[in-house]
Amino acid sequence: MFIRPLKLTQHVDVQGPENATTLILLHSLGTDLHLWDLQMPRLTERYRVVRLDIRGHGLSAVNALPFSMSDLADDVISVLDHLKINTFYVAGVSIGGTIAQWIGFKLPERVLGMVIIDTSLVNAAPPSVWRARAEDVFQHGLEHLERGIISNWVTPKFIDSPEADGLRQMLRRTTVEAFSGCSLAIADTDLTNMHIPGVRAVVVRGAEDKLTPQDYAQRLAQKRNAELHVIPGASHLPNFEQPDALTDEIISFIEKVNTH
Repeated sequence: MFIRPLKLTQHVDVQGPENATTLILLHSLGTDLHLWDLQMPRLTERYRVVRLDIRGHGLSAVNALPFSMSDLADDVISVLDHLKINTFYVAGVSIGGTIAQWIGFKLPERVLGMVIIDTSLVNAAPPSVWRARAEDVFQHGLEHLERGIISNWVTPKFIDSPEADGLRQMLRRTTVEAFSGCSLAIADTDLTNMHIPGVRAVVVRGAEDKLTPQDYAQRLAQKRNAELHVIPGASHLPNFEQPDALTDEIISFIEKVNTH
C-alpha cells in the first residue's frame, strides 16, 4: 500500500495475523523491502509483519532536501502511528539497524525489542569516505560503483547467484538522492552516547561481513547490553545467503523476550 503520513509518500507492506505481535522490518542502504522476502513465510505465520521502503528506495518517494537518521526514524514512526500500531519489535539490517536504534531511543516505551543486524555504533569507514561517496553518487550515479557495492554485501561465492542479481536490481532502483542522502546521514552518525534503557536487543553479524568488523559489532552489543550472535557463511546481508539462520535469530529472540 501507499500512504502519506508526513510529506513523503511511503510504500508499506503489511502481512500476517491482525491480532499477532507486530514486527517491523527495515532494509539496508540500496535495497528495499524485498530484502526480507525469504524471511516472510515463517515470520508471517507468527507475527503481524510490517515492512516498508525507506525514503527514495524501492517505491517510496524522496525529495532533494537533506535528511538525518532521526528523520528516517520519524518516517517509520509516522507509518506506525498511521497504522495505529502501539507496541512492536523492530529488526533492521545495516542502516536499518541504525534506524531501529533511533526508534528505540525515541519510543522506548513502545519498542518491545530490537534485532540489530550487521550494524555498528559508528561506521567502520570514516565520515570523509561517506561524504565523498555521496558526492560521487550525486554527480555520476550508482552504476560505476555497482560491482564494488555488491561484493561488500555478499560472499564471493554468492556474487553471481540469482539472489545477488536481485540485489543489483534493488540497487538500480534506488534514487541518487536517497543513496547520497543516506550516505551523508551515515557520515554524521555516532550512537556511542545514545542510551536506550529498558529496551531488549540482540546483535547479529554475518561472519564474513567486511563492512562491520567483529570488534565494532562487539562494542554495539556491549552498549545495548545484548548478546552478539554470528551467522557463518554470511556477509553484510545475511537475508539471502543464510535466510533460515537469520529467521531463526529473529524468532528465537522474540520468543525469549516474550517468555520473560
